[in-house]
Amino acid sequence: MKMDADLLHSPAVGFAEEEADMNDWELPLAFMKKRHSEKIEGSKALAQSWRMKDRMKTVSVALVLCLNVGVDPPDVVKTSPCARLECWIDPLSMSPQKALETIGANLQKQYENWQPRARYKQSLDPTVDEVKKLCTSLRRNAKEERVLFHYNGHGVPRPTVNGEIWVFNKNYTQYIPLSIYDLQTWMGSPSIFVYDCSNAGIIVKSFKQFALQREQELEVAAINPSHPLAQMPLPPSMKNCIQLAACEASELLPMNPDLPADLFTSCLTTPIKIALRWFCMQKSAKLVPGVTLDLIEKIPGRLNDRRTPLGELNWIFTAITDTIAWNVLPRDLFQKLFRQDLLVASLFRNFLLAERIMRSYNCTPVSSPRLPPTYMHAMWQAWDLAVDICLSQLPTIIEEGTAFRQSPFFVEQLTAFQVWLTMGVENRNPPEQLPIVLQVLLSQVHRLRALNLLGRFLDLGPWAVSLALSVGIFPYVLKLLQSSARELRPLLVFIWAKILAVDSSCQADLVKDNGHKYFLSVLADSYMPAEHRTMAVFILAVIVNSYSTGQEACLQGNLIANCLEQLSDPHPLLRQWVAICLGRIWQNFDPARWCGVRDSAHEKLYSLLSDPIPEVRCAAVFALGTFVGNSAERTDHSTTIDHNVAMMLAQLINDGSPVVRKELVVALSHLVVQYESNFCTVALQFIEEEKNYTVPSPANTSEPGNLTPVRDSPAIPRLRSVNSYTNIRAVTTARNLNKSLQNLNLSEEGGPVAFSPGNLSTSSSASSTLGSPDNDEYILSFETIDKMRRVSSYSSLNSLIGVSFNSVYTQIWRVLLHLAADPFPEVSDLAMKVLNCIAYKAMMNARPQRILDSGSLTQSAPASPTSKGTHIHQAGGSPPMPSTSSSSLTNEVPKPPTRDQPSTRPPYTPTLGGQAPHSHQFPRTRKMFDRGPEQAAEDGDEPCGHRNYISAALQTGLCDWSAKYFAQPVTKIPEEDDLQSQVRMERQWRFLRNARVKRQSRSITQRGVSRLDDQIFINRNPGVPSVVKFHPFNTCIAVADKDSICFWDWEKGERLDYFYNGNPRYTRITAMEYLNGHDCSLLLTATDDGALRVWKNFADQKNPEMVTAWQGLSDMLPTTRGAGMIVDWEQETGLLMTSGDVRVIRIWDTDREMKVQDIPTGADSCVTSLSCDSQRSLIVAGLGDGSVRVFDRRMAPNECRIMTYREHGAWVVKAHLQKETDGHIISVSVNGDVRFFEPRTPDSVNVLQTVKGLTALDIHPQANLFACGSMNQFIAVYNANGDVISNIKYYDGFMGQRIGAISCLAFHPHWPHLAVGSNDYYMSIYSAEKRLR
Repeated sequence: MKMDADLLHSPAVGFAEEEADMNDWELPLAFMKKRHSEKIEGSKALAQSWRMKDRMKTVSVALVLCLNVGVDPPDVVKTSPCARLECWIDPLSMSPQKALETIGANLQKQYENWQPRARYKQSLDPTVDEVKKLCTSLRRNAKEERVLFHYNGHGVPRPTVNGEIWVFNKNYTQYIPLSIYDLQTWMGSPSIFVYDCSNAGIIVKSFKQFALQREQELEVAAINPSHPLAQMPLPPSMKNCIQLAACEASELLPMNPDLPADLFTSCLTTPIKIALRWFCMQKSAKLVPGVTLDLIEKIPGRLNDRRTPLGELNWIFTAITDTIAWNVLPRDLFQKLFRQDLLVASLFRNFLLAERIMRSYNCTPVSSPRLPPTYMHAMWQAWDLAVDICLSQLPTIIEEGTAFRQSPFFVEQLTAFQVWLTMGVENRNPPEQLPIVLQVLLSQVHRLRALNLLGRFLDLGPWAVSLALSVGIFPYVLKLLQSSARELRPLLVFIWAKILAVDSSCQADLVKDNGHKYFLSVLADSYMPAEHRTMAVFILAVIVNSYSTGQEACLQGNLIANCLEQLSDPHPLLRQWVAICLGRIWQNFDPARWCGVRDSAHEKLYSLLSDPIPEVRCAAVFALGTFVGNSAERTDHSTTIDHNVAMMLAQLINDGSPVVRKELVVALSHLVVQYESNFCTVALQFIEEEKNYTVPSPANTSEPGNLTPVRDSPAIPRLRSVNSYTNIRAVTTARNLNKSLQNLNLSEEGGPVAFSPGNLSTSSSASSTLGSPDNDEYILSFETIDKMRRVSSYSSLNSLIGVSFNSVYTQIWRVLLHLAADPFPEVSDLAMKVLNCIAYKAMMNARPQRILDSGSLTQSAPASPTSKGTHIHQAGGSPPMPSTSSSSLTNEVPKPPTRDQPSTRPPYTPTLGGQAPHSHQFPRTRKMFDRGPEQAAEDGDEPCGHRNYISAALQTGLCDWSAKYFAQPVTKIPEEDDLQSQVRMERQWRFLRNARVKRQSRSITQRGVSRLDDQIFINRNPGVPSVVKFHPFNTCIAVADKDSICFWDWEKGERLDYFYNGNPRYTRITAMEYLNGHDCSLLLTATDDGALRVWKNFADQKNPEMVTAWQGLSDMLPTTRGAGMIVDWEQETGLLMTSGDVRVIRIWDTDREMKVQDIPTGADSCVTSLSCDSQRSLIVAGLGDGSVRVFDRRMAPNECRIMTYREHGAWVVKAHLQKETDGHIISVSVNGDVRFFEPRTPDSVNVLQTVKGLTALDIHPQANLFACGSMNQFIAVYNANGDVISNIKYYDGFMGQRIGAISCLAFHPHWPHLAVGSNDYYMSIYSAEKRLR
């Protein structure tokens, strides 16, 4: 846009501009909260893979040692000296048999350090039979658990390429081969194999080949049962087997005399001992004086005591190897090897050390599954440093007995983690130190800091929570709930809230470990800050969510009383979650409901129904909804309570927030399910009543001023679809046009919402045929429901309805009728579902016998929609209705003449759950058809599923959406507060643009405008303009016709957008306002039925979306002659004044989305104009009887009218209050007299006379101009002294065509521009002379 381009080259910003900027920053924004910008639904659940489906234990261990001490095998030539030690014992230092037994016993002890509970069986220098017997017996005892097979082959030949290892014959005169294939068969699966011998890699290869061969045999046997293999017992699959081998297929074990002969076994079973020896053998060890191999043997402490040097080294080693594995391995492999089985995890951690040590002797340990190389990982340097620090203290500790200094390893790693958290960018690799943080949780010294950092990490978002769970944090934080340390409470509550927001399945673990008690005590602790109690109550709300064990446990823990005490807490999020938690604990759990009744929970929740925060009101409605929705036995007491709750809820019918009203429909639907038979009775009577009563037409549509004239074909524009609010405006024939205008459909994207102001059974569900005017899906069409609603407000139903008119059920039915006509599509659609569901059942129950007779039940194919309707007709015996009737209650729809092809859609089933109660699809078990309707209605033995199907399907995503708050980052600064963010930059740009527009326009208006007739824009609007509104700062103008809005760029002269406002066909748009015009603009439209709608994303490349909508004024009856609905908007306070064909001025607070004040006008005529000034709290209203009334909204309703001027003799067209501190009131009547009043004096201070027969007028707030448009097809522009400065009668160009009758006009709030709309569809803009601009 040109103006925006100028900005970039404008001179340095002046002082006034900066000042204007500050005001813009401080202005509040309306309807920009999360509930307006997001879809109300929970986040997509991430598939959580952290929970081990199949945790395993290694229960049996076979230790097979083939040493044959004193006899070297023939195929290995040993060096001299050579590595001798086996299990740290020199076999030559005792007799061969004793050496063998001692080594076996030692190996068992080494393994027992890692898995003390397993069954160990040694097999020393065995024969093939002994191995077979050992393996088969271990497998038999282990059943499905894991068995370990450890093979030491240092006294036998190397494995063969045919896949054999060697054992002995009975007399030890021969080496006997043992096939790996046989070993697999005996060992079965799952198993783990450790091979400590030269060329061990050959075994791994053979093992895989044999495993593959088995798979193929299994397949053959499965396909061909006669195959010999199929007769044999099936071989076990070897998929779950793990192997660890000391070296590659071509490598020999190291023979260095400083090392043990079973180096691989030592690394796997005594890692600290071998790691320290190896460290001493490196050249770098010379840097640590006084450390010798002998000294290492004397390191004080125990491996499992973390406070001693040896224990601390072991702890650090575990942390480092775990961290290396987590950082290098793929996640699923890490889970399988390092988290599934304690012994396997220990062996693999130690295997990483074996790889590091053995590779330094040209040996490459092999594993299956294969691991990526880890021996060069940077964390090994941290290990070397930790060993170095520990060993350097040894001489003084041993000789002088000085105290041991703890290693700084964990502190430093936490610092590294902290640096990652503080300094890193958004999208980066996960922090390496995460597994170490886990280890630190074990230490009391660093626990607080570790939890704090962990909390900060989890706050980065759901991905961080998933990552932490996959590392294995869960059992640690679960165990910590047993700690009584107060300082851990806030951290643990925060961490658990984060975990449960991402993975709610943890509710069961918490209840099982009594973790819920921890959070109950936090909630009950009044010294805890509100945000921590909020998280605690959120956690409890997850624990009781659809989980009866959790509900039971929390009920015992006094949750209800705790929650009720906090309902009036000043912290809104706490109030919201306390209500949600209450709603969930008594959802389908009767003991909790009765506990609530005893504590008057429902009465205490009533106070939240008028809470200033919409989300809190919503949560209260949810809680009361589940309170009445319990399906246990009903007593008189509980029915009375339900009725009271229902009548309290009914008061929210005109709440300003659609989120609250949606929740209200769901809450009432619970009541409807409970008292289905009563509602069926009410429904039938309303349906009968509606048939017999003709509603006085709300607006006689044949009147020329009201019906949108049919357009000539070429001029009919192509409407953009509005976020699938289907527009069917682009039609060519007159007949179609009117038809489609009646059938405009609204449906929200994706969701099951719809809205149809259509005639005759128009679609009101998001079906595949949206937009077709011939849908006949609901029994009660929108039109029928709308008519019912109006009947119930016009006629004296007392005389007509048998049920006591004021019964609760009648009232609630009325409320639902009202909600079905809600301006917000999602609300109306939910209500339509509930009404139609009951109407359907009522009609089914009312005519059971005949339907059976008609034979429709035996049909196999579903009837087509029209024939289905006919069945009901014949059966019901009610007379068929004339095709003109708009209330075709059954689905027989008269075919419109324009329809070409028959509908092919399958019949719609008006249920809300899974079942389809079509007459010919009823579950056979239902006893509905075999007796009279009274019994059927009262009887309770119908299938439960059928009864509950409304409640099952009807729900809003409110609770899940609210829970997203805890999953998202809480501590991050919001983007708009980040000075460098794009959002902030864009706002800054907009505010600079605003300041420039104000400055430049002021310079023009201060010089004075002497003429205003330069036509700068003209275009034919798609509909007759009824309201025009300039955007205050950009070059966009909104033009409304009866039910649609067109956006034009008046500078470029092009149309930006045109979309349907969604108001019913007998209503019209009578007012528009830009909200947040200084920033992210929204457009508010008001229609003469009292509905307000707010739109976003218009006039840009996106689809317009409805942000919110509500009934601003109730009981407004649309008339053709009234003022409709008029509004005035105060950006500074966020207040919206509304009035019109009513006797009050209603003030809405858009921040709270609720009515804050009703000011009675004290007059019998409608309000035609509103103007307010927030500085002085004044509201000026012009009325249809010619009076101008001034109100001070700070005073009580009966005292707030402070002045009434009765000088006009006729309808006031405009009353304007100037915004300055001593600003005057300017008012103009239809007769053209302009009067100036000083608010403090009773008489006018000045009067001017303009043209008579005014149809439109506007006053320029800055330039002291006013423009009048008259029926006589001209516009006169006057200055403040009453002098005519311009008379406009003809359009420029167009051969000087005469202007049509003026339907609306408006000044730009800043520029001297005047927009004019006339009845000939044209929309033109006039401005001051060019030289001024």
